[in-house]
Amino acid sequence: MHALIVHCHPERASFNAALTAVTRTTLRELGFSVDISDLYREKFDPCERPEHYRNRKDSAVFCPLGEQRHAVETNTLPEDVRREIVRLKSADLVVFQFPIWWHSQPAMLKGWFDRVFVNGGLYNSTMRYDRGCFRDKRAVCSVTTGAPEIAFGPGSRGGDIDRILWSTHYSLHYMGYLVLPPFVAFGIQGHGYIYSDEDSNNRRLLRYREKWKDRLRSLKRDTPLQFQVWDDWDEDGRAKVVGT
Repeated sequence: MHALIVHCHPERASFNAALTAVTRTTLRELGFSVDISDLYREKFDPCERPEHYRNRKDSAVFCPLGEQRHAVETNTLPEDVRREIVRLKSADLVVFQFPIWWHSQPAMLKGWFDRVFVNGGLYNSTMRYDRGCFRDKRAVCSVTTGAPEIAFGPGSRGGDIDRILWSTHYSLHYMGYLVLPPFVAFGIQGHGYIYSDEDSNNRRLLRYREKWKDRLRSLKRDTPLQFQVWDDWDEDGRAKVVGT
């Protein structure tokens, strides 16, 4: 079994980095081979741009989806995108490690989704959802928040964490992944892994590390999140009416 960690945090001493290290070590202990895509360290460009495409289909007007499709057909995808696709295709499990910034994933990771999940290559009009390129493969998000756990939930100040992660999870479902419930480390602030000199805080962070280890060891027993699939929609994409 092979796993890919998509790591998205600019600070190497962050708690996100500590969790990525835990993921790598624990999965290797479980018999996985592990690769890491460190977006900041590798200087991944999250912005889709005309200059990424050396063999443009239309040099006058830049249509990202059209250029992605053309690049797939002519085998001229940008090198950084090709590298990420190779990593994804070899992985049975993908772990996304990132902080919640402004109630969503960081812009760097959103741009990775924009550029790497290429139109005409990893999805098309019929190769989506339960018929997606990565069907039967698993994906899980491990995230950190600044606010404490008590502030998250329906109607709470921090928002509902399930709704905050919905677009990320749905995009992974769109690509065919079996999306596992997320792991959330709440109340992680500051720049470093140990961001306070208070022993109680250090112990709390260490407990999160242990909880994540335990979760990784039990991933194969996780029940994936439930989403609608092709058989749930009519030919126009609307939800079918159940019963009469």
